[in-house]
Amino acid sequence: MITILIVDDHPVVRSGLRGMLDGEPDIAVVGEAASGAEAVAYAGSLRPQLVLMDLRMPGGDGAAATAALVALDQGTRVVVLTTHETDTDILRAVEAGAAGYLLKDSSRPELLSAIRAAARGETVLAPSVAGRLWHHRHRPQVSLSPREIEVLGLVAQGLSNADIGARLHVSEATIKTHLLRAFTKLDVSDRTAAVTTAMRLGLLP
Repeated sequence: MITILIVDDHPVVRSGLRGMLDGEPDIAVVGEAASGAEAVAYAGSLRPQLVLMDLRMPGGDGAAATAALVALDQGTRVVVLTTHETDTDILRAVEAGAAGYLLKDSSRPELLSAIRAAARGETVLAPSVAGRLWHHRHRPQVSLSPREIEVLGLVAQGLSNADIGARLHVSEATIKTHLLRAFTKLDVSDRTAAVTTAMRLGLLP
């Protein structure tokens, strides 16, 4: 029997998930939690085999709760179930020790299959998430200086080199130097490409 704790701050989501799982002969929902803190507290006493974890909740986010659950070292595996699939969200969850990352638009068969796979010790990832995680881990790592990031952020706002220089109290030539260094690191040749590439790599907010 796969015992499951459902963690989501929306009661309707918890009820919907319970309804999807209750009819399965090999799955038992043993509890529900509305926050990351509740999840950690309940997991300590309920000792579920699997936790379905929402990612963004008040009172402690899912990634922090995942790390806390893994630290309990009681064999509980965490599968994130969320609407969010930004690179930052995915990486935080995986680095926290999540055994899977699924999206809430997954079908019932997909969810059930993923739950059973995770309970067997497998890693389960939504196809789009798997692709983004692979891309992140295999792309060249780019490191821009704080000033280069600041300059590119102002470029993204539509400011000219002269405007940026005035804003940062440096010469226009200094701004050009920062941009050229950023172009080299990002392997681009113009301002627009530099901004879009930096955004794609998660270097700009």
